[in-house]
Amino acid sequence: MAAFLLIDNSNSFTKFALSSSEKVGAVRRLPSRTLTAAAVHKLLKGWKYNAVVLCSVVPAKGALLRKLLAKTPLVEVGSATNLGVGIDYPEPSSIGADRLANAVAVAHLYQPPAVVVDFGTAVTFDIISPEGNYVGGVIAPGLEAMTDYLHQRTAKLPKITLLEPPGVIGKSTKHAMLAGAVYGYRGLVREILSKISETLPNHQAFKVVATGGYADLIAAGLPEISAVHPKLTLEGLRLIGKRHFTPSSPSASSLKS
Repeated sequence: MAAFLLIDNSNSFTKFALSSSEKVGAVRRLPSRTLTAAAVHKLLKGWKYNAVVLCSVVPAKGALLRKLLAKTPLVEVGSATNLGVGIDYPEPSSIGADRLANAVAVAHLYQPPAVVVDFGTAVTFDIISPEGNYVGGVIAPGLEAMTDYLHQRTAKLPKITLLEPPGVIGKSTKHAMLAGAVYGYRGLVREILSKISETLPNHQAFKVVATGGYADLIAAGLPEISAVHPKLTLEGLRLIGKRHFTPSSPSASSLKS
């Protein structure tokens, strides 16, 4: 029996993971558009857990998950949740639940000040102050959103799979698009991090932790990024679950896919 079922319901994919109080296990995922009661029951077959920790940025799918898991103790992440980090932000309820989970993970696993860069449907930057408070962020279009837009709105630009371009000067349409996406987003990240640095007292050094689908790709050319943590949001959910429940946690070896 696992301590927690962790669920990260985002716009593109919904991730599910079993977790002890100390370690996140293997992850299963569904495209969020295909998330139905039948799909969730099938995915969770054979999994046993004591409590659920949910973060959702898709209201309709979040409501479905709450309904399906109503018989299990559940905490849903939001600005009113006991997170273990402060929130210094004018409208806390407007902060995405996944961004709050990321802030919790970074505040506990790394030494603030820190910035989370999440390469999801959007590219988000979230800043945790030296005092360990969430103080705000930046939102930019995601890499796939940009490349898909070019494909959809032009007659000859193809749909591409994002990977490292062979060079900055494209020798084909595909390579030119890759260069624009990858080098362009590295430049975007570098400039935003530079501006964030200017806001910290004495330009104080800070950790930069990347997560999300294209974190490895973009971080490969950015020495400014201190670490890539693929399960960062789920780690935040685990830490939130640990604050809310005091389960008899299984050992890491019992967390099976």
